[in-house]
Order: sequence, then structure tokens, then C-alpha cells
Amino acid sequence: MCRYLIRVPPNDLDKVHKVRVAIGNGLRPDIWEEFKGRFNIPLIAEFFGATEGTTGTWNILNKPGCIGRWSPLTRQFGPPRGVGSFLVRHDPITYEPIRDKNGRCVLLKPGEEGLFISGVPEYITAFYKGTKEMNEKKIVRNAFKDGDVFFNFGDLFYLDKHYYMYFRDRVGDTFRWKSENVSTREVSDAISTLPFIQDANVYGVQIQGADGRAGMAAITFNHGISVTTELLQQMYRKIEHELPSYARPIFLRILNEQIVTQTMKHRKIELVEEGFDPNKVTDPLYVLDNLAKTYVPLSLDNYSQVIHSKL
Repeated sequence: MCRYLIRVPPNDLDKVHKVRVAIGNGLRPDIWEEFKGRFNIPLIAEFFGATEGTTGTWNILNKPGCIGRWSPLTRQFGPPRGVGSFLVRHDPITYEPIRDKNGRCVLLKPGEEGLFISGVPEYITAFYKGTKEMNEKKIVRNAFKDGDVFFNFGDLFYLDKHYYMYFRDRVGDTFRWKSENVSTREVSDAISTLPFIQDANVYGVQIQGADGRAGMAAITFNHGISVTTELLQQMYRKIEHELPSYARPIFLRILNEQIVTQTMKHRKIELVEEGFDPNKVTDPLYVLDNLAKTYVPLSLDNYSQVIHSKL
């Protein structure tokens, strides 16, 4: 809701209300600050959870983008009803928890990114109405001692030096390019701060003969905005300034509206399958041109040249 309200042109009634707290999840940090200031909302509370999860987190500290805190002090007091939650290191290839020489999970340190797991109470025997194998994929056993059982949310959190937690990505929402891990959330957040961008859905696409997946962003513009040479140059400058070279999207796809699920989350499957092939995609496509310092149109005329170039 915040994301849509912020698009409405400002007016004198923006602060004429009795709202004191906004509660939700998934609010981007840039929208957080703008929404709070424009509508004069004293407190924004952010939560994280999952329907099948065994715990959740809350940010009632008014810290933009944060979803909770995981400090040594809070851990010392222990979890309610024995359901503890932890941040553990993960393998960026398999997305499984990393184990030490004793076969135990390794706790995250400040400045690192890892998996969020929570203890499973004895009365819970399954999470899904599927096969045993389906349920086992979400379970981490013998994490810290023999016999313990944890639920793997499949989400990557970042822990800062003050022990605040930030949602980074769903497992699978990262891809590897040039031997580096790329966070789709990080790239999307960087692009979405441009004033003319409504939304950006970032994903990895395969290029024949290339190692990993190249970054691609499906973008929607604010109402009334059209693609111009200047806008493409602005996007290039923004991406060059805020993202490392391996994380910069190689391809852009301009959409009239985003493809989303019933819960308004980005769908990537169709976009990934269609890739950047002009034979499959009817939307305008663009490719990164570092020499010209911009994005240039991608069409059937230069498609072959692009896929055989050194991207």
C-alpha cells in the first residue's frame, strides 16, 4: 500500500489524518523514509514471517529497512517456548548451511549474510501436505547438537555491526556471474531509487557459452514516462555508481506492467525463459554498452553480434 500511495501526487491533505503506526513487510528503505516524511507517520513497524514458519521477527525500532535484531543480549535470554532462531552461514552454490569440522552449523558474524533458521517444536511433524522428501528439504537436522531440528526459511538475511537484520533475498533469487554472487534484491533496490522508475524485477539469464547467468532487469516506468536517450544514460550512471561491475544488468526489458503473483510478488519464471531473445520478446529490449556509457536497443539486427561479444 505504501508503494502505491507514494505515487499519488502530493496534496495538502497528506498529513491530515490520525494514523500513528503503519505495519507491514517488504517495504523498501527508500520508500520507507519518503512515506514516513510525506504522510507524517511517527512509527513504521516491519515484520518478517512465513505461513509454515515456526517463528518471526519484528522491527518496532523505526529503523528503515530493518526486520528485527539478533543481538547477543537477546540470544542470552533465550527463546519463548524453546523455539530459538539463528542466522547461519551458507554455501552460495548449494544454499545449504555450512558445517564446521564437527558437522555443526556456523553462526553468522556481523557484516555477513546467511540463512535464517528456527527451531521446530516437537508437536510439529510436517509443514506441507506433500511427500516426506518435500518436508525434509526445509529441515536442518543436528544443527548445533545431536537430535535438534530447525526449519530453514530459505531466506538470506544480512547482519550489520549493530546486530540489526535486513532481508536480502529468497534463496534462488541470487545468481552467479563472472564467479560472483549477485543479489537480485540489491540490484533492484539500486535501480528503483531512480525517480522515473516504478518497479524493477531482476533475474539472471543464460548466455550460450558463458559461465553463470547474466543480469537482466524488467522495468516499469512511472505513468507518462517513455524511454529516452537521457533516461537510458541516467540508468547507466546510476548502475555504474552503485553496483560492482559483475552485478550490473547486461540487459533491460521495458514492461507496461510487472508480472506478479496473487500476493503481488514478482514472477520471474516467464521472464527467465524468454530471456533477451528478440524472437520471443515483443517488449523493448536494451543491452549494456560500456563504450557509449549507456544502454542501446537490442533487436534482431544486432542480436547475433551481442551474444558472440565479450559481455
